[in-house]
Amino acid sequence: MATQRPGNIHELRPPEIPANVLRLIVSGAVILLIVVSSVFTIGAEEVGVILRFGQYKRTESSGLHFKIPFIESVTKVAVERQNKEEFGFRTISAGKRTQFSTRGYEEESLMLTGDLNAADVEWIVQYRIDNPFEFLFKVRNARQTFRDMNEAIMREIIGDRTVNEVLTVGRQEIADAMTLKLQELCEQYELGIRVDQVVLQDVTPPEMVKPAFNEVNEAQQEKEKLINQARSAYNQVIPKARGEALRTIEEAHGYATERINIARGDSAQFAAIYREYIKAKEVTRQRIFLETMNEVLPKVGRKLITDDAASGILPLFNLQQGGGK
Repeated sequence: MATQRPGNIHELRPPEIPANVLRLIVSGAVILLIVVSSVFTIGAEEVGVILRFGQYKRTESSGLHFKIPFIESVTKVAVERQNKEEFGFRTISAGKRTQFSTRGYEEESLMLTGDLNAADVEWIVQYRIDNPFEFLFKVRNARQTFRDMNEAIMREIIGDRTVNEVLTVGRQEIADAMTLKLQELCEQYELGIRVDQVVLQDVTPPEMVKPAFNEVNEAQQEKEKLINQARSAYNQVIPKARGEALRTIEEAHGYATERINIARGDSAQFAAIYREYIKAKEVTRQRIFLETMNEVLPKVGRKLITDDAASGILPLFNLQQGGGK
């Protein structure tokens, strides 16, 4: 038995789009896709490397540019931006209190010095890409190659220096030598990189030997302290002793000159007296006697001069005066 459809129910069909309208929509979409694919913008610090079927064609500077859609492709390279590579550590977060992590990077930083000591060297390399074509096409994986070059050169430089130079006075020299050698190798490999700066972030002994190294440093500092103290004492005593020696020598010379002059004067005086004595022996003898007595008698004290022929002179001595008996 056939079922008859109700008369008030109608079939709903989508409206048909005319063929010319459909063609217009498809054409517009294709044109829009072609326009979008052919226009590109290069940023202020970038350049665009254009490839046609994978082959290098040209380099475009910053601004709005066009390319052949679906045939040419563009690779943007930041040539004005300063890039950074870290060795022996990684920056976790940058800011007022920058946080670093060194765990897991010991293979990069542990190195052997020229005097067969170990050093943990952490450094940063700042660089720019100055030749985009060479950076993209001359070397495969240019960034990793650049990192490998850094490690090789740093190990070579550290291996030519003692551990004291690496840890103390030679850090700036190492950074300068690293910059020069790294730039030379980049040019030799045609890496397209210009090295701006190499900074030694931290150079320390390995963690396992730090206590022993600190003890050695303390002993060396104590040694230098004692040496400086000894030099200070030497500089205080030796010049003073030399000055006193020179003074004593000069005094001896002066004393010798004085004695010689006195001796010569006495000799000349004696010779003059002797010449006068020869001329009048009795008078000269008498004068010398009187002069000598004049010098001696004031030192004798009380004295009484009598004649040999005098008698009864005992009361003249006054023996009770001055406690005499």
